Amino acid sequence: MQAAGAVDGRPVRVLVVDDSAVMRQLVPALLREDPRIEVVGTAADAYIARNKIQRLDPDVLTLDVEMPRMDGLSFLRNLMRQHPMPVVMVSSLTEQGASVTLDALASGAVDFIGKPRAEAPEALAAYAAELRAKVLAAAQARVRATGPVRPSGPGTPPATRLAPARSQAPGLVVIGASTGGTEAIRQVLAPLPADMPPVVIAQHIPATFSAAFADRLDRHCALDVAQAVDGEPLQPGRAYVAPGGRHLRVRRQHGALRCVISDEPAPFRPSVDALFESAAEHAGAAACAALLTGMGSDGARGMLALRRAGARTIAQDKASSVVWGMPGAAVALSAATDVVPLGEVAAMLLTRFPAGSVTGGT
Repeated sequence: MQAAGAVDGRPVRVLVVDDSAVMRQLVPALLREDPRIEVVGTAADAYIARNKIQRLDPDVLTLDVEMPRMDGLSFLRNLMRQHPMPVVMVSSLTEQGASVTLDALASGAVDFIGKPRAEAPEALAAYAAELRAKVLAAAQARVRATGPVRPSGPGTPPATRLAPARSQAPGLVVIGASTGGTEAIRQVLAPLPADMPPVVIAQHIPATFSAAFADRLDRHCALDVAQAVDGEPLQPGRAYVAPGGRHLRVRRQHGALRCVISDEPAPFRPSVDALFESAAEHAGAAACAALLTGMGSDGARGMLALRRAGARTIAQDKASSVVWGMPGAAVALSAATDVVPLGEVAAMLLTRFPAGSVTGGT
């Protein structure tokens, strides 16, 4: 039986690319603690990495952002055009690092993780476990060649919008994702018209990244996108992103749906299950849910609750998912009313709110 994360029954072959000699020692040491991973080499810059990729044929790269001669983002873009393969970015988890890392995800990186720091042994052990899990998941990812990445700043050409719809009927859209989800969510939101019902999003993301993620979505969408604030009422034409590291639920209070932010322990924060289960309770059949690419099973149980409440539930299909963990788990539970490619999710959401039934109060 093939070990989870293995490729063709053998360990996952990893090339570590980082200009820091310390990182080129520490990261391989942490990875080698898992017998399912084989570190086949290290590289101090992009040019050395390019030669070693050709010679060593790794399954996964871990890639630093700041490197001499060619930065990690430029190297990634060249790599994804010429020799697409799974890449896990090793980034500084800061506001500045968030923007660069989101660029990397849009350019084809599978996932990202912060740089390890000199911390207590238990903290380093937790970091090592997360690093290994991301590398193993990346080895199973579906990576495709990419073209030039569209600019994301002011003046970005808008995506082709789906036809608007007009209504006074209430509605709610909830979306959950993890690995590969930042770009998948952008692709779902970009074509949606400005008169959609409120859209509430739970993406597994660190606290320092969620505001930058919301800002990036806002630049690509007709909807107004922002990080959710505790207690604010949900409004049509707006999308609300869960703060990184915190739960986002919806709750009906005084006849209106509102955001509820909380911090209780859970395997994931934000939890897609927490968001979906609250939507099932407080919106029921008026809701429509989409569960996109992601490692694990978060969101599957909540999607089942939504389907039982009469909501339409859409799972991204396996072929278009970077990692078909979360949507696959929902399909296994018979929680999805529809299973469609990523490119069809936006149109499928709109069929739940056809012309004459989209906007209005909640």
